[in-house]
Amino acid sequence: MYDYAIRFEEDPSAAGLAVYCRDLPELNSFGDDRAHAITETLDAIDTTLSLYVDDRRAIPPASAAEAGEHVVHLPTVTVAKIVLWNEMVRRGMRKADLCRLLEVNPVQVDFLHTSKMEQLEAALAALGLRLSVSVLAAA
Repeated sequence: MYDYAIRFEEDPSAAGLAVYCRDLPELNSFGDDRAHAITETLDAIDTTLSLYVDDRRAIPPASAAEAGEHVVHLPTVTVAKIVLWNEMVRRGMRKADLCRLLEVNPVQVDFLHTSKMEQLEAALAALGLRLSVSVLAAA
């Protein structure tokens, strides 16, 4: 659902690869080589997701990879944050609304930065949702 496909393009003005993502058009990243570009892209995805939160927009799901694209698998905690955020957007909730629901201080809720899995599970449960994790063989 949130395993984003990225494409690499050689940057003629610099030695390295530029990275783009169809589903997150705001994302721009760069790496010296393919492995470095993927590592840098994970950080760029976090930054891009924060733009959606700042703009109070839902984070789009990933579409299927096309030929020549590489799929980036996000950490489980990041996926849980996306699901929580998107549910809040769908319900028209703000951070303060979630804090009241959880009976916590607003300083204790920071979705896309410091949230722990237990906090995310509690927040999702307060919204009537449950996190389910499955393990798949690595590609």
